[in-house]
Parts: sequence; C-alpha cells; structure tokens
Amino acid sequence: MTSYGAWQSWKRWTSVALGVLLALDVVLALFLWQAARQDPEAMRAERDRLAMQARLLRADVMRGEKIRAALPQAGRECDDFYRGSFLDAGTGYSRIEADLGSIATQAGVKTSGFSFKRTEVKDRGVTQISITTSLDADYPAVIQFINGLERSKNFYLLDNLELGNATTGGIRLELELHTYFRT
Repeated sequence: MTSYGAWQSWKRWTSVALGVLLALDVVLALFLWQAARQDPEAMRAERDRLAMQARLLRADVMRGEKIRAALPQAGRECDDFYRGSFLDAGTGYSRIEADLGSIATQAGVKTSGFSFKRTEVKDRGVTQISITTSLDADYPAVIQFINGLERSKNFYLLDNLELGNATTGGIRLELELHTYFRT
C-alpha cells in the first residue's frame, strides 16, 4: 500500500472516530440539558424523599436483625410454655379436675362436676379439651373463682359464661372453658 492509501485509510478512521465522539457529545449535551430543565426545588424534594426512604429501610433492616437475634429466645420461651402450661394427655384429666376443684373450694364455689370433650388439633402436637360446669355462688366467690383460673399454673381459656337461675339465692353460672393437652 502506498503512503497515499495509508493516509486515506487513516483519515477515514479518524473521521469515523470523530463522528462517534461528536454523537456522544450530542447525547451528553441532551442529557445535561434535560437535567438542567428540572427545578432545583423538585430535585431537592426528590433527594429528601429518597433520604427518608433510605432511613426507613435502614430502620426496617435493624428491626429485622433484632427479631432474628431474638428468635432463639422466643423459641425457648414457646417450648417452656408448651411444656409448663399444657398437661400430658395421660394424666391431664385427673390433674384438671383436681385443679379446678381446688380453685372452686378456695373460692367457696359449688360446682356440678366437670364434663370434658376432646377435640384433636391436627399438626399442632396438642389436643383441645373443652370443659363445662355449673357454678352456684355469690358474686364475690364467682370473681374469686375466675381469678383463680387466671392464676392457675395450668392454661385455661374461658369461652363462655352464662347467667342462669339459682335456687339458693345466689347466682348460677354455666361455664365453658378449654385447655390443651400435649400429645
């Protein structure tokens, strides 16, 4: 190739490179012109909104990390509650009857006995036991009985409390509660 041909090739490549550079300059100029058209107040407001969103996200992450750190302790507390508050199915009925009888005696409440209904709870490792009874007493004794239920080491949920007619001058309550047995 002659020096004239090499010179023409070099000019062609230089022209292409300058054209590409000019096109990039035009694109950059359009981008800067578009950015300059935005109101500075709007840009500050957007920056402030994004900063607030970043702070909120950081706070969420920190709360999530605290929860993750507390999960093992919460799991241990759940296991302790499960073992400590739910009776074993083998001895549960007699222990419930003894506990409720003791609470009724301490409160001065007369019961009609306790009836139990067992309901299986699938995939939870527990069996729900519904308990019904009738109470005959005066108002303070009933309150003391309910307070005894709340303070019992066993877990009881009071479902229903209905006022009935008493023959002894006090009040009669139909009581429905339930507890759970470990299975």
